[in-house]
Amino acid sequence: MKSFILVVLLSVLGFSSSTFSDPQPTFNNPRKVVFQLFYSDVKRVNHTLSSIYNILKEYPSDTLKVVVVTYGSGMRAIKKDYDKKTLARIASLMEYDVEFIGCKNTMETMHWTKNDFIDGVTYVQAGIVELIERQVKGYIGVLAY
Repeated sequence: MKSFILVVLLSVLGFSSSTFSDPQPTFNNPRKVVFQLFYSDVKRVNHTLSSIYNILKEYPSDTLKVVVVTYGSGMRAIKKDYDKKTLARIASLMEYDVEFIGCKNTMETMHWTKNDFIDGVTYVQAGIVELIERQVKGYIGVLAY
């Protein structure tokens, strides 16, 4: 019984070691984060994905909105023929409501179509403009690498 109480107490105390700034993130006022992904190097892409996982571990799910805007070379990271393990990590993040947005300008330049990309991606005409506009709307811009 004592060990059970100890486990419960440690679980409650250890839920989150972070102290959130005021105003505290809430369902109605979540933290909003936009990552930019403009590179295709597998190591760099996975570092960015790891940063997203770290954020997801700290914030309660209903108090966080994460968006990843891919453009330029970063569009390769969401193509169906990219590194399979990395694509599995991206799919996992999508299950946690992380939104991936692709750049149509890059697609047009590279002669790619939506069929070249994984399911679940949304598209905007200019990824860099989407990044700017998200920050104007209060998203915190992050370049993880």
